[in-house]
Amino acid sequence: MMLEPERLRQLVSRTLDHYQARAVAFWEGTRNHDVEQNIAALLRHIQVAPPWTILDFGCGPGRDLKTFVQRGHRVIGLEGAPALAKMARVHSGCEVWQQDFLGLDLPAAHFDGIFANASLFHVPRQELPRVLRQLHTTLKAGGVLFSSNPRGNNEESINGERYGAYYDLAAWREYLIAAGFSELEHYYRPSGLPFEQQPWLASVWRRVG
Repeated sequence: MMLEPERLRQLVSRTLDHYQARAVAFWEGTRNHDVEQNIAALLRHIQVAPPWTILDFGCGPGRDLKTFVQRGHRVIGLEGAPALAKMARVHSGCEVWQQDFLGLDLPAAHFDGIFANASLFHVPRQELPRVLRQLHTTLKAGGVLFSSNPRGNNEESINGERYGAYYDLAAWREYLIAAGFSELEHYYRPSGLPFEQQPWLASVWRRVG
């Protein structure tokens, strides 16, 4: 069933309100998460000479912005919750755009890479094709998109106060290919555990065209 615009807006606002109200707790709970495997997966597929211009899509309080800067890259954050966007600017010193995922305003052919770590699953399913096309457009030719999302059986739900859509690999591939991407690699996290204990699906894609 297609949701009306007002219902979509409510879903996004509900999710952002959750993060806004828990910004400090979210920072404390995630600041030491090890996502080196994911960062490396994005960077090793960018083919042009560094330094690279990277969009941290759903950057939260800015943990990974600092990592990209420390490696010599130009990075811009994008975050919908005002409190998290403010924290990201303070923690990283980077430019951070406050935009929600239904109201993106992105420059064309600007980024060498996009790091969408634990963010795209918050895009309502009916809007995902449009959002992926916008990400395709804001990448330079041959640019790379990394995504990591909780995997599932292609369902969407409200988990607490947050909306989430949970895809298996086959469905996720269909969305990305339809948006103009080609697959570079995928893997499940955390590494070294049985599949049943790997709730995260990570994948890397190159812009075609």
